[in-house]
Amino acid sequence: MSDLAEIISRNEAQIHAEWIRGMGRSTQRTDLISKAELEEQCGTILGSIVAGVRSGGATEITGPGWAAARELLQEISSSRARQGFSPVEVATFVLSLKQPLFAAIRRDLTKTPDKLFDTVWIATELLDRLALLTSETFMSTREELISRQQQELLELSTPVVKLWDGILALPIIGTLDSARTQVVMENLLQSVVATNSRYAIIDITGVPTVDTLVAQHLLKTITAARLMGAECIISGVRPQIAQTIVHLGINLEDVITKAKLSDAFALALKRSGRTVVRISSTDGTPAGGLLTSREG
Repeated sequence: MSDLAEIISRNEAQIHAEWIRGMGRSTQRTDLISKAELEEQCGTILGSIVAGVRSGGATEITGPGWAAARELLQEISSSRARQGFSPVEVATFVLSLKQPLFAAIRRDLTKTPDKLFDTVWIATELLDRLALLTSETFMSTREELISRQQQELLELSTPVVKLWDGILALPIIGTLDSARTQVVMENLLQSVVATNSRYAIIDITGVPTVDTLVAQHLLKTITAARLMGAECIISGVRPQIAQTIVHLGINLEDVITKAKLSDAFALALKRSGRTVVRISSTDGTPAGGLLTSREG
């Protein structure tokens, strides 16, 4: 282990230069990272590897002597995951250090074959463990990014629209699952409280299919809204969906359903004591398509 640390220290400048050149031929991404930043990262990593090996653990990188190297590699891996590097490029960043490091070991220990073999084996195990660390950190960061993006998409795909005073609309596009139902329910209930609405229209025109599970999710949302004092109307019930609901024996007897959003909106206006009437335009022409609502 001390031999490996000394070899890296004596040949650090040459190893560093050959490492950079090797990445330039394969995985260096000048569009995502500058050459100066890459050179700085490589130099810092080499120094932290020397410190880790001198701490007494060349193949076990979980010790306190490797804390600086672990933190540095984890930071680089997380940063590259956000920058758009691929998993192969991140792992190869560490593995590409093998060739210049093995060359330095061969130059220094060519007269002692047994020590040469042992040192190369130690270096191989070390770099493999460091590469695994970077890959694990990269995948963990990517999973966090994907999870956060999925959550943002869920929130964006379930907007609650205020159609009129006391009337909300919740258009749903795509399939409902347990996670999305929770988002839908929270958004709807928060909007009901914020706007003091008594009617909520859940439009399922964009839902491709309605099975037993989807129907259960809808009923949970409707029940929660009722507990908050809002009556729900389901719109967008197409013939295929109606047939599926009947075939599956789903009980929607207590739920008001309409084929179109406009029908559901008209019903909500009527139940809230409003009527929609056609009026003449301001220039005196006959009924020209202007609509207004009138309190009942």
